[in-house]
Amino acid sequence: MALNDILPPSAVFATLKVGSKKQALQELSAHAAGLLKRDEREIFETLNQRERLGSTGVGNGIAIPHGKLAKMDKLFGMFARLEKPIDFEALDGEPVDLIFLLLAPEAAGADHLKALARVARLLRDPETARKLRNSRDAAAIHALLTGTPATDAA
Repeated sequence: MALNDILPPSAVFATLKVGSKKQALQELSAHAAGLLKRDEREIFETLNQRERLGSTGVGNGIAIPHGKLAKMDKLFGMFARLEKPIDFEALDGEPVDLIFLLLAPEAAGADHLKALARVARLLRDPETARKLRNSRDAAAIHALLTGTPATDAA
C-alpha cells in the first residue's frame, strides 16, 4: 500500500499551531472532517476513544492517532508538523512534533494495520524524521512521505 493512495496533498500541514494533545486532535479532526465531508465531532470522538486505550505517541516525537469510522470507503491519512512540540503522553515521555492521523473504514482489518505499520516504519527512520522536521513546505513534506516528486500546489 502506497501512502500516496491515502495521503492527499491537501492533508499535509507544514506548521500546525497547537498547544495541547486535545487541541491537536481537535484541529486534525476539523481538517479531516472538511476533506472527508464528515462530522468533525465523530472523528474527534473516535480518536479520543482510541487515546483512552493508550497514547498513540509512539516515541521519538512521533504520534500516529488513528481510528475506524462507519461508512468510510477507503483509508485516509493526514500529516501535521507541529510548530512547537506538545505533550502527547508518548510512550517515551518525549514531546511530539510529528503527527500522522490515520482513519480507516470499520471493515478495514489488515489494511488498517498495514498502513499503521508502514507509517510507523517511515516516521521512525531518523533521516526521514529529520527532513520532516526541517521542512516548512507542505508539497515537499508530501513528496517525502509518499515518495513522489514535489509539485507546487496551484
